[in-house]
Amino acid sequence: MGSANTKRERLTGLAAVNPRQYSPSLRVSIKLLIAFAVFMLLALAISRAAGYLFTESEILAGMTHRISRGNLVVTIEEQGILESEENYEIKSKVRGRNAVLWIVESGSYVKKGDELVRLDSLFIQEQVDERTKYANWSQSGADSSAARLARAKLAVEEYDHGRFRTEVMSMKKDIAVSKSALQSARDRLKHSKMMASSGFVSELEIEERQFAVEQAALALELKETQLKVLEDFTYKEQLQTLKGDLSSIAATHEANVERAMADTSRRDRAVEELQYCILRADRDGLVIHPNAAQWETAPIAEGTNVYKDQVLLLMPDLEKMRVKLGVHESLVKRLKIGQETRVTLTEGTLDGSVSEVASIAKPAGWWTGNQVRYDTYVSLPPGEGLRPGMSAEVEIKVAEYEDVLLIPVAAVVESENGTFCWVKDSEEAVRREITLGDSNNVFSIVADGLSEGDEVLLNPSAFEQPTSDDPEVDGSNKSEQEGATTEATKS
Repeated sequence: MGSANTKRERLTGLAAVNPRQYSPSLRVSIKLLIAFAVFMLLALAISRAAGYLFTESEILAGMTHRISRGNLVVTIEEQGILESEENYEIKSKVRGRNAVLWIVESGSYVKKGDELVRLDSLFIQEQVDERTKYANWSQSGADSSAARLARAKLAVEEYDHGRFRTEVMSMKKDIAVSKSALQSARDRLKHSKMMASSGFVSELEIEERQFAVEQAALALELKETQLKVLEDFTYKEQLQTLKGDLSSIAATHEANVERAMADTSRRDRAVEELQYCILRADRDGLVIHPNAAQWETAPIAEGTNVYKDQVLLLMPDLEKMRVKLGVHESLVKRLKIGQETRVTLTEGTLDGSVSEVASIAKPAGWWTGNQVRYDTYVSLPPGEGLRPGMSAEVEIKVAEYEDVLLIPVAAVVESENGTFCWVKDSEEAVRREITLGDSNNVFSIVADGLSEGDEVLLNPSAFEQPTSDDPEVDGSNKSEQEGATTEATKS
């Protein structure tokens, strides 16, 4: 009793609801829901009773189809989306991530030069100012090192061809003077010795003349040694020092020049990027946003941060349109390039052809119902009114047969034991095993088991009984069903 009362309370729960506590629209919805529930219960009861009201003879009289020969066209039907075969991509040319201040609406027609996207330029303007300052500093350093480099080059030339030669000439002059002084001292010594033999010069004066000769000889030797040191050592050392300074200054100048060029390039690039903050159309045409599937994040809108080379907009070629659809993995093997297709749009129907079939399927996921599908493209002829994003129903003809024996799919029963149908024989229904060929979900080709003119039942499920392997059918139920079948056959 408790459970019965609970069920009764659940069934009458909708009636116990007070409609006045809801809004008028919600009260109407509740009433419609209650009426729909009552209607479905009545329909279910009538459908269950109908199976016991019709006899087998009545079923045989009204639910049959005569087997005949005819033509069969096998097609694959899928839903697709229109897109352009060629899309001109409009990308961001600004480095880093920049916020979108404004973007044109998808589906807008634009003229050449119209503004499409406006990016935040504040950071880029700061980069221009900063890079300009560094470029000027670097250029100043390069100019200063260039002057030092010029002086270092002149110093090498000045020493090698000027100062060194002057010093050499000066020392040679001193050597010549020293040689002359030495010769004079020797002549005076000789004269003194001659005079000393006659008693006119004393020994002391002879010694003085001898000391003067030795002193002049030492002075000459000193000058010659200084010249040799200058030519063999001082010249090489000084020249190497000047050349080393020249190489060091040259390397510093080269680094300053490269830094100046880099800073100038950064400044120029920032100035160039500043103008890229406003993207304009370079042609007339339709502008659309990329498909949502191509976005790694949410679609672009005002305030979205975009990065360099990211596709912001597409300008499709409306003269080259195609339909993109996904074909189930069980049917993709029947697709071939060039197969005829019928594309149905809201504005009419077009004839197309299969132009491309993906060799790799997209990963299955909850958004595809865990079905593996292959992207397939159908090319369309040029036409007016074709726009990317329009939905289309595509019918691809994969096979066509002429003068074949056909049976309705509704008359076929497939089981683990084979394929069967029920054939009307006099006033009885006979279960017959058949072999089928290709099918288009309405008719199937009969390869064996039927002849032209045979009448098959369109409701074979009314004659099929559960097998003994069915756990829901016990011995008593099976005998009752067999008895019911026998009675139906006698009538």
